[in-house]
Amino acid sequence: MDRQILGTGDAQTLAQAIVDTIHEPLLVLDERFNVLAASRSFYEIFQVDQQQTLGCLLYALGDGQWDIPALRLLLETIIPEHTAMDGFEVDHDFPGLGRRTMLLNARNVVYATSSSSTILLAFTDVTARRLIERERQNLLERTEELLGQKQVLLQEMQHRVANSLQIIASILMLKARAVTSEETRFHLKDAHQRVISVAEVQSHLHASGGVDQIEVGPYLTKLCASLGSSMVSQDRPIALKVFADHGLIGSDKAVSIGLIVTELVINAIKYAFPIARKDALINVTFSSETGDWELSVVDNGVGAVEGSSSAKHGGLGTVIVQALVKQLEGQMTVDASVGMRVSIKGSRPLSPLLGNPA
Repeated sequence: MDRQILGTGDAQTLAQAIVDTIHEPLLVLDERFNVLAASRSFYEIFQVDQQQTLGCLLYALGDGQWDIPALRLLLETIIPEHTAMDGFEVDHDFPGLGRRTMLLNARNVVYATSSSSTILLAFTDVTARRLIERERQNLLERTEELLGQKQVLLQEMQHRVANSLQIIASILMLKARAVTSEETRFHLKDAHQRVISVAEVQSHLHASGGVDQIEVGPYLTKLCASLGSSMVSQDRPIALKVFADHGLIGSDKAVSIGLIVTELVINAIKYAFPIARKDALINVTFSSETGDWELSVVDNGVGAVEGSSSAKHGGLGTVIVQALVKQLEGQMTVDASVGMRVSIKGSRPLSPLLGNPA
């Protein structure tokens, strides 16, 4: 098959045509950094004249606008050693263009039939990209700053709520000590205990860092440990155990779950064991592995005995728990045949990450 060999003039015409088709600015330099060829986009973007470009030293182009120390480093040091360089960033104020950020890509072309070499130098204007990146970084920093301010405000609010609850609890206790009616004293102490319970729930959420997602196991374990230490005495020992999976719940739902557990555990401690027993036990269980969730509080006490103090005084706690269960869109069942078992089930996930609506 015959092959047609291009002449020198034809080869140069082809090479210039290829250079002109490149969208990004491109220069072809000889080994002394004089311009052999330039792409059309180079002339258009940098606003230089062809007659004043071809054959001219690169550093002298456009009244010295390319006499940049970083570019000299690229061409005179890096290129001879590595023959190629990608993404060398130059930030410079170009006449007529203003401040620009350029990525320089260079190739040192060495010919097999000649001792001379040619340098291909391409330019990519990334000014707009860098501006977007800086704006994104500034936005990220601003967001982090606002989140920090939000966290400070949240902590301040939590402190104020805790202080307010402590004040209310103190007032209730003072009133309980001042009244002469035993029934009134009982109700005031009961109200005092519930305020303390709310304060306990808030304190445990505060200890979690005010995050949107609360890990159920550690949360209920700390809550029940606090309840046990404040209500269980040595002469009436009661084992309080928590069994929970590694599920997460939204912090808003955690308040309701914590208050439900608090009410049920306090009720069990108060009424399930009228006579001290060595095997007295209260189990708190939470599971949410299937997407649905179930909370249960089970004791091995006397159960619901007609006419007992549990039946007489458990009404308000039951109303509170029922209201909280309704808020969580759950269903509650009570089994008092052997001890007391209160189970609450929900078919909707408690974690916003799982799609639970606010």
